[in-house]
Amino acid sequence: MAAEAPAEQDPALGCGESPNTTDHQPATKMSGEMDKPLISRRLVDSDGSLAEASSVAPKVGILGTGDFARSLATRLVGSGFNVVVGSRNPKRMVGLFPSAAQVTFQVEAVSSPEVIFVAVFREHYSSLCGLSSQLAGKILVDVSNPTEQEHLQHRESNAEYLASLFPTCTVVKAFNVISAWTLQAGPRDGNRQVPICSDQPEAKRVVSELAHAMGFMPVDMGSLASAREVEAMPLHLLPSWKVPALLALGLFVFFYAYNFIRDVLQPYVQEDKNKFYKLPLSVVNTTLPCVAYVLLSLVYLPGMLAAALQLWRGTKYRRFPDWLDHWLQHRKQIGLLSFFCAALHALYSVCLPVRISYRYDLVNLALQQVLSNKSHLWVEENVWRMEIYLSLGVLALGTLSLLAVTSLPSIANSLNWREFSFVQSTLGFVALVLSTLHTLTYGWTRAFEERRYKFYLPPTFTLTLLVPCVVILAKALFLLPCLSRRLSRIRRGWEKDSSVKFTLPMDHTLTQKTSHV
Repeated sequence: MAAEAPAEQDPALGCGESPNTTDHQPATKMSGEMDKPLISRRLVDSDGSLAEASSVAPKVGILGTGDFARSLATRLVGSGFNVVVGSRNPKRMVGLFPSAAQVTFQVEAVSSPEVIFVAVFREHYSSLCGLSSQLAGKILVDVSNPTEQEHLQHRESNAEYLASLFPTCTVVKAFNVISAWTLQAGPRDGNRQVPICSDQPEAKRVVSELAHAMGFMPVDMGSLASAREVEAMPLHLLPSWKVPALLALGLFVFFYAYNFIRDVLQPYVQEDKNKFYKLPLSVVNTTLPCVAYVLLSLVYLPGMLAAALQLWRGTKYRRFPDWLDHWLQHRKQIGLLSFFCAALHALYSVCLPVRISYRYDLVNLALQQVLSNKSHLWVEENVWRMEIYLSLGVLALGTLSLLAVTSLPSIANSLNWREFSFVQSTLGFVALVLSTLHTLTYGWTRAFEERRYKFYLPPTFTLTLLVPCVVILAKALFLLPCLSRRLSRIRRGWEKDSSVKFTLPMDHTLTQKTSHV
């Protein structure tokens, strides 16, 4: 959002006179259709150029001519509004806006609209003080965002600061989380939610209807005191991914170091073989499935712990510990990172035969076969093991892909709860079992061969089996009738120390379908 260079005034002084409260009604009824095209057909002439907006269309003002202001004007025009843009130099800026939008001086732009978007930076608010008399009694929509440094520097939000400068106006904080691209491309290509906060419920209602007409979904955030929280939203960089990403990175570093010691350092120290060429691809490819497998098991481990805690307490009406609650909330991100690592493992595996080192090993193997006078090399057990190993890996990756796709909001919203729970819970557990069989087939008898313990360290796959096997065993225990029946009763409201008698319905299978561990 670009701001115009203003003449600075004293920001400590309010721009209005005595405050007064005035309720405002919208000019006309606003449409709430979410699939409205970006440019309304009734605003387009037969030759494709934009026509003048209808005089009966709701009039909205915009103060500012930056990128966000231009995108906002384009979206408002496409939604059927009569847009008036205020600029200090309208002749220079008129070519940047839709022809249906009127670009004029700031005084003229704020004279007639009841709702005015303030699309300038915080430091330029004081330049609008000369319009205080024309802005009296109007609704000002603050769309600005502070930088991270400005957010920490100022105690009050931009919207609260704007309200202090214009006490005779009603300030609403909205549209600051919507990007200029989303405004131009439409809400279906971006985030549809628009947090709105203000001290006047009527002003919030007017702006909410305006957001609906533009194709967005307003979210009431309360009073203007919440504006600081709303302004902090765009400053967050993937807050729900921080812990899962650090977890995945920690697992990757651990398994990479472990594989480096076994596959590279041990041959160099004990056998005087230089295998450092394995670091960029082979060691990474050995590490990725370990990370993906452990992360997938960590998606379902907190569910087992929560079920065990409910059985031990005998009630569902006590909160889980904070660490377990946060763990449960991050399962989606952990699962997607598991899929990401598994997909990379598949791609790396495809690249293995392309390596020059692989070709050299293949030629050396052929030479050894010739020197040993062996014309046919075929080990039936190894052939079957590799066929089963690859098949299980493809099935596990395919099932994991289905989990990742259904976690997308657009797909998840098209499923009912039973369908979503079946995919994420039942098929997710199937993916974990397939991954376990895939790992066991890879290991085969290697865990029992002494030569596989390099530097007395067990093979890597044996470490990865620990957590998944615990999850699978716990799931099997919870499927026992004595535990599953008690857990179903608890999740339907029964309490261990309660005097209220509880009887399960006759169709116990129905209860099982509505309760998932």
